[in-house]
Amino acid sequence: MGDEGQGRTTPDLGVWVDVAVRFGAVAILGLWCLGIVAPFLSPIVWGTVIAVAVATPYAKLRQMLGGRSGRAATVFVLVGLLALIVPAAMLSGTLVSGARSAGEAVANGELKVPPPPPQVADWPVIGDAIYPRWLQASQNLERTLERAAPQLIGVSRWLLAAAGSAGAGVLQFLLSIVIAGVLLANSESGEEFARRFARRVVPRQGDAFITLARSTVTSVATGVIGVAIIQAVLAGIGFMAAGVPAAGLWALIVLVSAVVQFPVLLVMIPLIVWVYSAASPVVAILFLVWSVVVSLLDNVLKPIMFGRGVQVPILVIFLGSIGGMISYGIIGLFIGPVILAVGYEVFGAWLAEGDAADAGEAALVD
Repeated sequence: MGDEGQGRTTPDLGVWVDVAVRFGAVAILGLWCLGIVAPFLSPIVWGTVIAVAVATPYAKLRQMLGGRSGRAATVFVLVGLLALIVPAAMLSGTLVSGARSAGEAVANGELKVPPPPPQVADWPVIGDAIYPRWLQASQNLERTLERAAPQLIGVSRWLLAAAGSAGAGVLQFLLSIVIAGVLLANSESGEEFARRFARRVVPRQGDAFITLARSTVTSVATGVIGVAIIQAVLAGIGFMAAGVPAAGLWALIVLVSAVVQFPVLLVMIPLIVWVYSAASPVVAILFLVWSVVVSLLDNVLKPIMFGRGVQVPILVIFLGSIGGMISYGIIGLFIGPVILAVGYEVFGAWLAEGDAADAGEAALVD
């Protein structure tokens, strides 16, 4: 009896040991590979997002170039690098020149703050706090800076850290564009690999999930990030035309605000007030109109660029942007909402599939 019982249980134990060994070997290999590519994970993800988002215009470009994938990918990479390097150079240039001019003006006693308009004191909630400080700065800027020295030191340290992070982010963006070009040049094989993997994970709905993920990536990348970039560029043009100091930095703030779905107009209100106090009435009115148009632009562009059938809640975009930036820095601000939106849509489709299956079983029972 004992030998027969042992003979029956030994094969089962062997199967479990075999499965455990195989699973352990695959897990170790997977973790090892992940550790190797971990430093490049963010650029790879963002490069994949870019490749998916521009797949349609890339196909048209490849057709224009006689179906040559390599040449079309090279053109895309060059244009993408140029589109990234030029704004980055302008941003750094405005920051450096603005900081140098401000430092020289403070050292020479030439920096003056215009007095606040009387209506500032009547602003609700913040008027009583802003007006006396603004008035004091206009009367004695040096004294105001001395009193705010501890806060200014903290802000300067944060700005230096942010500048370092932004520099690393620019390098990641450059690498992402190159990765996107490589993926576009091999788009057919890459899409086939993604579909094969999805079929292994979700055999019945693999192709449907890949299609849903692709449409979600395209919609969020163009409807959220694309619109934010357009708003930031147009806002930056207005800042430079109105003579706003550090126009590049303010354009970057507008970009971040637009991505996290924060009203852009609230960011531009202090600049509108500054232009009204420092520029001519005509310039101030034109800048006000331009700012309102830029801030309302997303209401027109988002319904067009989001496409059909994909409506991601704003909360998902907000959490993805903030969480991505906290976890992965400036590049996470862009990949966070895309990845979270894809997860949200795919998870929702999976739940809907389960509900449909349950409804079908219930109908058969009835």
